[in-house]
Amino acid sequence: MTQHRQPFLKAKPRGFTLIEVMITVAIIGILAAVAIPAYTDYVVRGRLSSAATGLSDMKARMEQHFQNNRTYQTGVTAPPCDPSMPESTRKFENFVVSCAPAAVTATTYTITAQGLAPVADFTFTINHQDVRTTTTSRTGYNSCGTKWLMKKGESCT
Repeated sequence: MTQHRQPFLKAKPRGFTLIEVMITVAIIGILAAVAIPAYTDYVVRGRLSSAATGLSDMKARMEQHFQNNRTYQTGVTAPPCDPSMPESTRKFENFVVSCAPAAVTATTYTITAQGLAPVADFTFTINHQDVRTTTTSRTGYNSCGTKWLMKKGESCT
């Protein structure tokens, strides 16, 4: 009886080759190149919504003042737009909402939301006729004289 010997089996290599690691790194880099700008735009869009909140709140206060007094102005300016109000009462997350005294008359007003640090290059306004404007110098975002633009690439039409 003869014994059959099994040939020596090589151990299977474990781990990753350099090519596999490089392909994985390239895929992660491509995904990051797409995801990070999209996430950044999403965060900016979220911050811009506080301007709409602040302007809508101030507009409601101005209209309430008008209903009570039949004028937007009392003395130099209307109480909701009083420049002596502390900034903390006019601050809505990333925007400070205010009215220039010259922008308030007995029958008209214009309210402005000026962006702070992360969105300092955005300004939104609204007036007594509900005309909304957007002014920005940020790349990819447009300015508009007829509505608030809150998304990158959104057009005024």
